[in-house]
Amino acid sequence: MSRSQEVPDKEFVRLSSIALKIPVSRLSGMLNRRVLQKVSGFFPDHYRFDKGIAGFEAGTALFKTDDGIETVRGFPKIHRAMMLGVGIATHFEGVPEVAVEEKMNGYNVRVASINGKVIALTRGGLVCPYTTERVLEDGGREFFIDHPDLVLCGEMVGPDNPYVPKNIYPEVDSISFFIFDIRHKNSGEPLTVDEKHELCSHYNIKTVPYFGKFSIDKAAHSIAGIIRELGKKDREGVVIKDPEMKLSAIKYTSSKSNNNDLKYAFGFYNDYGQDFFFSRVVREGFQAVEWDEDEETLHERCCLLGESILKPMVSTIKKRQQGERITEEVQIRVRSLDTAYKFEEHLRRLGIDAQFDEPQLVDGQYLIVIRKFNQSTNDRTSAILNGHLW
Repeated sequence: MSRSQEVPDKEFVRLSSIALKIPVSRLSGMLNRRVLQKVSGFFPDHYRFDKGIAGFEAGTALFKTDDGIETVRGFPKIHRAMMLGVGIATHFEGVPEVAVEEKMNGYNVRVASINGKVIALTRGGLVCPYTTERVLEDGGREFFIDHPDLVLCGEMVGPDNPYVPKNIYPEVDSISFFIFDIRHKNSGEPLTVDEKHELCSHYNIKTVPYFGKFSIDKAAHSIAGIIRELGKKDREGVVIKDPEMKLSAIKYTSSKSNNNDLKYAFGFYNDYGQDFFFSRVVREGFQAVEWDEDEETLHERCCLLGESILKPMVSTIKKRQQGERITEEVQIRVRSLDTAYKFEEHLRRLGIDAQFDEPQLVDGQYLIVIRKFNQSTNDRTSAILNGHLW
């Protein structure tokens, strides 16, 4: 975004100050430091928090409406249990039971009605034109007519996913939206698990798979079994919740998911941060200990971990050695080419170097393959192959 786009609308800032209960001077300081950023383009101008500050989560978006300022709060960070048993017992102390839902592997989306128009926001607080078009195909229009004060929070998953290219959900042919939370606009307060399911059932809105409620003393054992079954299907893991949503949720992932993440990311080893790799290796260590694995099982885990790290990296190095450019291939499926053009501009705003192939008309929709260039991995690999030192 250019500096010219960040010139603040004084009336917007004044109204935001009232809505957020933050002094104008402090909001101006956030704008100067670019913690609060103006966004122009696909949707009427809005502001977003690039980082969490003053009690507002990163990705919080502010929109000007006829009634003042409407706020779509950023989605709160979900912390991870490294040891399932003690993690549940400590975090949910005093709660008689926990609700368990599948953690689906896609990208986080918040859907809201702003000035009567339904939009989809990515985790960073940007309106995504592709997601906005696709999410409405999964219903929700009637929901927002009746509940304009609520926000649907969910995961976009499927093969036509331009952000997370995972094709592990046989029930999804293209891309689909699965709800995991419903929250109030402006405050971000969540509905209870039962209230969410009741509303989604009434409006025929899909939710992430729900495994039910488990007493706190039996939850860890039951969840470990669920995790093993999910791992066999290459699925990611679970989110564990207080059914009343008064306590924050926690998450836990399968070993197969950790390895799949590593296998994918090591193909672009210089484009992912070291913490991405390190945290997944650490998860494997704690899970192996908690599950009290024998030597044979532990050896198998070690072999899978090593293969996930080395094989994709060796493949990347060989490709670059042969002169191939390392790309991340994803695809989208749209009804209108105008949406594709807007999405191309959206990626450009994000600083993503991507090439869009010619659209192919398939069953009345345009299927477009996108090749995202991972420049850091390309450059570093070439440099090392040419004799540069690490």
